[in-house]
Amino acid sequence: MIFGDVYHIAIYFVGDVAFLFISVLLVTLVIEQLLTVREKQSLLNKLNMVIGAFFSEVGTDLIEHLSRLDPDVEKVRKDLIVKSDWLDKEFLEVSARMKQHGYNIVAQRSDLKILRDYLMHRRDFLLRLLENQNLLEHESFTELLWAVFHLTEELAARKDLSEIPQTDLDHLTNDSKRAYSLATREWLNYLNHLKDNYPYLFSLAVRTNPFNPEAVPEIRS
Repeated sequence: MIFGDVYHIAIYFVGDVAFLFISVLLVTLVIEQLLTVREKQSLLNKLNMVIGAFFSEVGTDLIEHLSRLDPDVEKVRKDLIVKSDWLDKEFLEVSARMKQHGYNIVAQRSDLKILRDYLMHRRDFLLRLLENQNLLEHESFTELLWAVFHLTEELAARKDLSEIPQTDLDHLTNDSKRAYSLATREWLNYLNHLKDNYPYLFSLAVRTNPFNPEAVPEIRS
């Protein structure tokens, strides 16, 4: 009545009301998607902190120990000497090549005793990691954690590893092989994450590479 054009104002009003539901739906979907992505990124960062603690406390030394029992490690050692200038492409290429590696373990009973002693000192730490419900969001790392914990439990269940039969030695060797392959895969993924997000932690990880017999934490050049 004020503007003298009630007809057109009514048409636009009805049109806006008709599309209001669609507009709200689209905005809600976009905002929810952005929030979901942000929450997943935040969760991933927290999970990578847990993964970092695992490799610091258990994983890196475990890989080093098991790699010494791998008769074919020299065939892939050069590929696993991670360099500070690696890009995502190098990590992907090495990960693809490592899928062809057999991760064979040739262990003596004395080797398993050393491994048992090492893992038993870290059993409580592994149990605390398994209590973290957020790890369910990271399936591959959860699989690794279960493999290492299972190996720990298998070794702990034997009172005297020096007297186990060959069949049991083969069984424990297979459990070690599973943990070795999963740990190596996750280690490569973790280093790639550090390179992109935490270069100072990546530098230390490169200097303590479990596959590099010449690796030293000190910066010498």
